Amino acid sequence: MWRPPERIQYESGFGHMPSREEAAASLLFSPLKIGPVTIKQRSWIPAMVPWRATEEGFVTDNVIDWYARFARGRPGAIVVEATGIRDVPSGPLMRIGHERYIPGLRRLVDAVRDASDGETRLFIQLIDFLSIRRRPDPKKYLERFLVITDAHRAALGDASLSDDDVRARLAALPRADLVQALTKTELEALDYGYRERVTDTHLAHIRDLPQALPGLFSDAAARAQEAGFDGVELHYAHAYTMASFLSRTNTREDGYGGARENRLRLPLEVYAAVRARTGKDFAVGCRFLADECIDGGSDVSDARVFGTAFARAGMDFLSTSRGGKFDDAKQPSVGGTAYPYTGRSGYECMPQYISDARGPFGRNVEATSAIRADIRAAGFDTPIVCAGGVHNFDMAEKMLKDGVCDIVGSARQSLADPDWFRKVATGHGQDVRLCEFTNYCEALDQKHKVVTCQLWDKLDVGQEGVKTTVDGKRRLTAPDWSPA
Repeated sequence: MWRPPERIQYESGFGHMPSREEAAASLLFSPLKIGPVTIKQRSWIPAMVPWRATEEGFVTDNVIDWYARFARGRPGAIVVEATGIRDVPSGPLMRIGHERYIPGLRRLVDAVRDASDGETRLFIQLIDFLSIRRRPDPKKYLERFLVITDAHRAALGDASLSDDDVRARLAALPRADLVQALTKTELEALDYGYRERVTDTHLAHIRDLPQALPGLFSDAAARAQEAGFDGVELHYAHAYTMASFLSRTNTREDGYGGARENRLRLPLEVYAAVRARTGKDFAVGCRFLADECIDGGSDVSDARVFGTAFARAGMDFLSTSRGGKFDDAKQPSVGGTAYPYTGRSGYECMPQYISDARGPFGRNVEATSAIRADIRAAGFDTPIVCAGGVHNFDMAEKMLKDGVCDIVGSARQSLADPDWFRKVATGHGQDVRLCEFTNYCEALDQKHKVVTCQLWDKLDVGQEGVKTTVDGKRRLTAPDWSPA
């Protein structure tokens, strides 16, 4: 994981703990309309992937328990984890690419309704991603995976070489010479693992993404609507397909890359298809990047244009994030897969308690405030969600009062204590379990292990009724809480 050169240690704090009466009079605990949906308070749990689905992408009892536990804390809204819209294998990531997933998703919706007594609204995040493969053993890559071309023969100075001879000679080259013999894409596949990009238009399925994705997203949204969700969040952020279309690095020449208006074209077409399929009684919004935080990538000046365009198109809410890109990811070990939260952009997405002078709390505030100001100046009142290190009432309330956002997102703090909103609202702020922002949870996610929090995953392990990981070492959900 990338770390900032400054090594300043920060601690989360309780801040002012409001009384029940103060909380009831606050902006945080006031209602807000999101298109056709009203949330009872402006607290929002963003999508987190806990790796609890089956290998086929089905909802499990552990998935149900995970979301029901958050729902017992009565947040305004929960966004269910990134859920794949294609009917293709993707490991223990939830999927919604076929009707067979609807019954499990309906169980999930019902569980959240029951656990929150109907108070918490439920959205599901819809994601598309392109192929990425593990970093290969260099010898195997050159012997088996590299597609031999005449360019390799030319680099070796012998046009008569057979494919086997080319492979043998490349394998014998010193690293400096091998770098010269391979293309940039081939070298990346060798050093990081093969990865598709939206600019790989020589591949038919990549070239045809603008024709395929509106239908895939709208079909998935229709399934979510049938399952009973209140709405969908289109995943236009981080390292995935739709974010890549928005990125300045998108140089497609088919009208879907290059200039901002071209990069916006497919995201707007996807939204239009989803809206047409689901109607106005179903909330549709997106999560997008306020800043890609990579060299040559989009920044807040792009995001301000994107946000206004999304608002003008009629999206019901916009949620901002930052970073989390493959472009600057750390090189994985042989056999490992690149993880988009290991470079500087990944740190910007999930900064930890050891940070630079800016600190780990509120790094997305300034950019989100600028995006929201432009949207308001354009005459739109689209609700904006901002997250990033939020862990106490003071921080959340200040973001709302300062006009940074209309809804406050809190992922890691909500994982540390799913009841923290409820505790604050009822005057029990002193009972909140504060996130320490060590990114223990993120390290588990990087290894595709079941995500838990170190502040509670060893509590009462072994007691009757406490569900644990397969090895029996960690509990799967936080202990329940009730006010004294």
